[in-house]
Amino acid sequence: MNEIIAAGLAQLGLTAPPHAADQLAQYGQMLLEKNQVMNLTAIREPEQVAQLHMLDCAALAGMADFSGKTLIDVGTGAGFPGLPLKILCPTLEVTLLDSLNKRLEWLEEVAASLSLEGVHTVHARAEEQALVKGFRDSFDFATARAVADLRLLCELCLPYVRPGGTFLAMKSIGSDQELTDAAHAIQLLGGRVRDIRDYTIPGTQIVHRVVCIQKVAPTLKGYPRRWAKIQKMPL
Repeated sequence: MNEIIAAGLAQLGLTAPPHAADQLAQYGQMLLEKNQVMNLTAIREPEQVAQLHMLDCAALAGMADFSGKTLIDVGTGAGFPGLPLKILCPTLEVTLLDSLNKRLEWLEEVAASLSLEGVHTVHARAEEQALVKGFRDSFDFATARAVADLRLLCELCLPYVRPGGTFLAMKSIGSDQELTDAAHAIQLLGGRVRDIRDYTIPGTQIVHRVVCIQKVAPTLKGYPRRWAKIQKMPL
């Protein structure tokens, strides 16, 4: 994995810290080992873990300046993209939020094994934690890699972003209609689409997309709504 990741980082044009490829490879190995007893990923081959997880997430590192900033990874799952971004930008303060505590306990083990400082875990539902002082309208960046409609992701993630910050939504290149449908939600929640960046994962023919949504105003009171309502009546 190490060689694949190192070559991929170079292909992405990233100037990574000296041990970043080693750390990402170690993270990938820990993921494969833990996946034998906990369902963390459907990807089980080392080469694919390197490409479809580590390098896919690493692509975001070239899309913004994360140095000295704060980021919340909403519905982090196995730590993507928050933990790879932390490895690639050590001064980034990362909060990993997930509703399953077992995943967060494992991510704390990974962070400790890799000697990563400034990694915080929060066990909560995204729509509830976004109402908490110190989280709402507070982060420079929010990220989400979840397979969910952009309207839902915006309601869950944009409330965390401070005005002037950015929500980075990882989507497929077939998301044009989804983006059109989400225009009202983005505006209502205080956002504005700043950029749409398509990229090819190094070593593959797979093209993914990042929708960069800038927060231009605080999110209105009353959002996010309860999860049942978000699902039943998307904005």
